[in-house]
Amino acid sequence: MADSLRAFIDRLDPPERSLVILNRSAPDAARRLLDGLFADQPVAVEELDSPDAGETDLVALVEDGEVLARSTVDELLSTILLVNSDLYKTGSRELDAVELPAVLDGLDDVPFRLRGYPESNKEKLLLITVSRVIERRAAEAGSGTLRSSFQYLSRLEDEAGTRTVYETVGRSGTDVHVYGIADWDPAAELPVTVHDGTSEEYRRSWFVVFRPSGASRDGAVAGDSGSESAPGPAALVALEDERNVWDGFWTYRPDLVAEIDEHLRRAL
Repeated sequence: MADSLRAFIDRLDPPERSLVILNRSAPDAARRLLDGLFADQPVAVEELDSPDAGETDLVALVEDGEVLARSTVDELLSTILLVNSDLYKTGSRELDAVELPAVLDGLDDVPFRLRGYPESNKEKLLLITVSRVIERRAAEAGSGTLRSSFQYLSRLEDEAGTRTVYETVGRSGTDVHVYGIADWDPAAELPVTVHDGTSEEYRRSWFVVFRPSGASRDGAVAGDSGSESAPGPAALVALEDERNVWDGFWTYRPDLVAEIDEHLRRAL
């Protein structure tokens, strides 16, 4: 059993996955944006002209020569590469419209080291989008438990989009727990349970963990893989290793999600 959030990151045995752009006709700027998103990350971005693919501007997620997922360049542009994080902070993008292209969704269990603004305009956005995807699962499930950290709880007051998301999830029937330094009391206005503190895991952590109702200790539950009728478990865990620099990953493995959830329930 891990004794800290850092332990979950350190013990990862990541798969070797790469992104391959097939038959690109999109401008060089699109390639540069994708390269920039994964610069210095353990995910290679390659390019291949393949008449057999039958399509242009297709991105494939590859592991050991096997294609795990496919997305179009346009999908990546509209969800990540041409998006600003203000879209989520202000609530301009509704929760039910949040999506992660299949090739990015398939990067679960891959460790990332990401910088926030102003060092990078895009790197941290990947984790922001994954967070919203998990929150959408929790809202659609209408049951289970969602645990989320904010460093400072006042973010739930200051960011209109984030506040609306947690109103939505809390009123859906999902049991919502929020964690952070107590510079504002969300429980006075939102249907959430508040956990406040000043320890390292409160000050430096970023997690969004959804555990469906009925999950056992090993994480087994109907709907593990996720579906419209039964969204499966999901967890994002990240730590601010340096100022505005985050080490993190996300996972859909039921046993690992259950272990992370148990750690948070006990330790915080």
